[in-house]
Amino acid sequence: MRIFQAMRANFLRAVVLALFVSVIPASSRAGVFISVGFAPPPLPVLVLADQPPCPEPGLMWTPGYWAYGPDGYFWVPGTWVAAPQVGFLWTPGYWGWGGGLYAWHPGYWGPHVGYYGGVNYGFGYMGIGFVGGAWHGNAFAYNTAVVRVNTTVIHNTYVDNTVVRNNTIVNNNHVAYSGGPGGVNHPPTPEENAYSHEQHVAPTPMQTQHETAAKSNTNNYASHNGGHPQNVAMERPAGGNAGGNTNRSVNYNSSKSNSGNAPKTYNSSHSNTGNAPEERTYNASHSNTGNAPEGKTYNASHSNTSNAPEHSGGGQQHGQPGMAVKGQGVPDHPPHEKPHR
Repeated sequence: MRIFQAMRANFLRAVVLALFVSVIPASSRAGVFISVGFAPPPLPVLVLADQPPCPEPGLMWTPGYWAYGPDGYFWVPGTWVAAPQVGFLWTPGYWGWGGGLYAWHPGYWGPHVGYYGGVNYGFGYMGIGFVGGAWHGNAFAYNTAVVRVNTTVIHNTYVDNTVVRNNTIVNNNHVAYSGGPGGVNHPPTPEENAYSHEQHVAPTPMQTQHETAAKSNTNNYASHNGGHPQNVAMERPAGGNAGGNTNRSVNYNSSKSNSGNAPKTYNSSHSNTGNAPEERTYNASHSNTGNAPEGKTYNASHSNTSNAPEHSGGGQQHGQPGMAVKGQGVPDHPPHEKPHR
């Protein structure tokens, strides 16, 4: 009898999951093949200073997220990447709950930012749309209220805090999934639904390689780091950067020596020098003196000499930012064109 009940429960769960997947836009359904019986860990607590500054014009920020691999959930650090074409914006992937399972909805590129579960990833992805900047013709303008840029080489910026407040989903518990017990409660708006049904472009090869590299690094797995990833973001853009330096991990509040601690495979396929990527530790803003930002080191005993460059609380609400943002002042006048959301 118990065996029959278990089989029936599994069958009903499969039916519910199939119905759940059937309502997903066809443009993004192809990648929904991962379902897990337990929720991903909370998102790291981030402030604006935690984001490496954009090193050159035109790059787009893709926020970090929990992916699922052979040893469970692993963290894919946030990074700056090049859009596949002018005018495209990134819609982050998200975990959605349904039928007792958590299903992954992969991110995609398109002319607008669609639905990503209301998950507040920060740095412009505050739960609804994207408020970190907007395309103006062939140039991208950055909203420095929520993103950091190298102002030595990037001058197309503005400050708009109003749009940030209007598009923020409060996520004080930093849950990384939408719906279900304790998840973000934000059904898609008509606008988000419409954008989700547009023609989309899959993640670029560099983004795919970035996730694959993160998957091969055991330090990124929640089973290893307790759900608190050390490398929350990449200091260099995925796939290389200006100046030919390799991508390096950004560490926070760490006193480890670089000796023997550098990830062996992280972004190794992106290296331009053949050297293993170095770990960098900092907890403040960078100084930028060239085509690529050079991170300062704080609270660390190592030197870098290589050229290689709480899960609960449902009903998250729409209101004040769930991610602390430093350095917000009186808003300047934003560009005449309203940023895409």
